[in-house]
Amino acid sequence: MVDGGLSSEIKIIGIKGIPEVKPGDDLASLIIDGAQGQGIKIVDGDVLVVTHKIVSKAEGRLVDLKGMTPSKFASMISGEKDPRLVEVVLREAKRIVRMDRNIMIVETKHGFVCANAGVDRSNIGGEDMVSLLPIDPDRSARSIRAEIKKRAKVDVAVVISDTFGRPWREGQTNIAIGVAGLEPILDYRGRKDMHGYLLKVTSIAVADELASAAELVMGKTGMTPVAIIRGYRYVLGESSARALVRLGTKDLFR
Repeated sequence: MVDGGLSSEIKIIGIKGIPEVKPGDDLASLIIDGAQGQGIKIVDGDVLVVTHKIVSKAEGRLVDLKGMTPSKFASMISGEKDPRLVEVVLREAKRIVRMDRNIMIVETKHGFVCANAGVDRSNIGGEDMVSLLPIDPDRSARSIRAEIKKRAKVDVAVVISDTFGRPWREGQTNIAIGVAGLEPILDYRGRKDMHGYLLKVTSIAVADELASAAELVMGKTGMTPVAIIRGYRYVLGESSARALVRLGTKDLFR
């Protein structure tokens, strides 16, 4: 039953063997074939966590820096960074939140606040190639979910993940930037704890927790861009990852 109740056991399965993704590739087919190649059957209630990198590749969200001419502003603020990369970051940004010590924190056009607008050089191929975030990660998640349902005849939830840094904490963790088929936040407000205390502010970002858990089997250097989380009793829903973005009016640090 997919109802948001506590799960006594959760299994995380990394899907290996998915080939290098190219623009125009059919991700649903690659995921289904990859699972079948491991003898794994995708079943109703599974959560598929898909790294944004293969979504960006399939959607052609790639830029060759060889063809990028940096603006005067990009050159001025680049410091130790490649000014061509800074130019791409500026084009993907809605606004600059903070620049200091060669770090650029920006708000993307999606509303995410992150380093370098999600522009990334890792796992792309080619020294001057970079990937951008999908234009609409929620739409990407919905598309993958619909195709999985159509072809594998199963109803799953899909989370598109990316790696973000965290204020006040060292290290990075994966979060959800796109969601389909589940409510990304489990709201405990109005419920009572085991001692009868009425919860007033607690809401858990379960989509982020699922993305982070999947990273434990996906890694950054292996060929495991998709993971299946099985056994988590999520709340069905049609919300989006935008529900996870804190509004500037509620943010004490912006």
